[in-house]
Amino acid sequence: MNNVFVEAKDLLTRNLRTSGIYIAFVAIIILFTILTNGTLLAPENVTNLVLQNAHILIMALGMILVIVAGHIDLSVGSVLAFAAAVSAVLVIRLGMPWWVGVIAAIATGIVVGVWQGFWVAVVGIPAFIVTLAGMLLFRGLTWTVLENVSLSPFPHAYQDVASGFVNGVFGEIVIGQGSGLLAQPQTLDIFTMLIGVLAVAGFVTMQVRDRRARVAYLQQVESLPLFVIKLVVVAAVVIAFAFALAYNRGFPIVLIILGVLILAYQVVTNRTVFGRRVYAVGGNLAAAKLSGVNVVKMNFWIFVNMGMLTGVAAAVFSARSNGAQPGMGNMFELDVIAACFIGGASTTGGIGRVTGALVGGLVMAVMSNGMSLMGVPQSAQQIVKGLVLLLAVAFDIYNKRRAGIAR
Repeated sequence: MNNVFVEAKDLLTRNLRTSGIYIAFVAIIILFTILTNGTLLAPENVTNLVLQNAHILIMALGMILVIVAGHIDLSVGSVLAFAAAVSAVLVIRLGMPWWVGVIAAIATGIVVGVWQGFWVAVVGIPAFIVTLAGMLLFRGLTWTVLENVSLSPFPHAYQDVASGFVNGVFGEIVIGQGSGLLAQPQTLDIFTMLIGVLAVAGFVTMQVRDRRARVAYLQQVESLPLFVIKLVVVAAVVIAFAFALAYNRGFPIVLIILGVLILAYQVVTNRTVFGRRVYAVGGNLAAAKLSGVNVVKMNFWIFVNMGMLTGVAAAVFSARSNGAQPGMGNMFELDVIAACFIGGASTTGGIGRVTGALVGGLVMAVMSNGMSLMGVPQSAQQIVKGLVLLLAVAFDIYNKRRAGIAR
């Protein structure tokens, strides 16, 4: 057992950038659970955490690729507002079907991505300047499209994109009786629990296959006891999460959207030529060019992808908000960029993972939610978020200096 602890400590030390965020995430959850007397992990609050932050996590999937490639996108909040405004005009003002609004929001995001990708990749203007201009440009277009007024409400079918649930497909399990004469029985949704079990089975299968492949190629792997401990911990967390959802309202539709996107981008970043080239461009641009990577094409599609995901997030957030307002999406870029840097992305590019960005986004979400439950003023919450982002970047610089690569 001592050997397991020693090995775990060595792994954490060697992978401080990636492992530190997971430790910090667990610590933050424990801290706010204590400070909120357990309210943070109440089933209803866990469900709300998913619903309230899905749009940030969706955009973080695109932003991590932008940052890994050595760029930044400051316009995502304004682009989200613009795409949502287009959707609202079509569905609410013109009376078109709800699905037309969803497609329009995504298409608007793609068009914006093409626009910004052209200026960054083809013309060669730094992404910081292009997206800073985009922040102003698309905010102005939002006001123009909405004519400086808010539009609401969306049809119920549109709202279900962000607020709907899949439950009762396979029935429910009664696990107790609520207190009081008129209390409803306490039940668990079978479908949601089944999804949790399947997720655990899929994770275990992938981890076992990856371990076998590493052993076959004589690569270093953790000891079997440590490997089993990791699987058990992850399985327990997933099942507990599924339990909270199943106990509350069932499986959120937006979580299905997010889950599909996470799986897709895990594959893209880890198992495709495109993903490897994104890391190559961000890690060593000159070497990437010499090895035949079409940098112009790569940068262009990175921003198209960012625009597309922002359009998806716009549909989700407008459905959650049940409308579109001229000021919506303000400061979302802070949360999205912070999620990536807190999750281990490097300020100089070449380093960053999808899972890290997601955990970084959840760190921000848990902190905001926990402070709100405690009644912390919004001004103080912004101060805390800014300090956390600053510390995350300082941690990145510290790691580089330890590795001897800081200039």
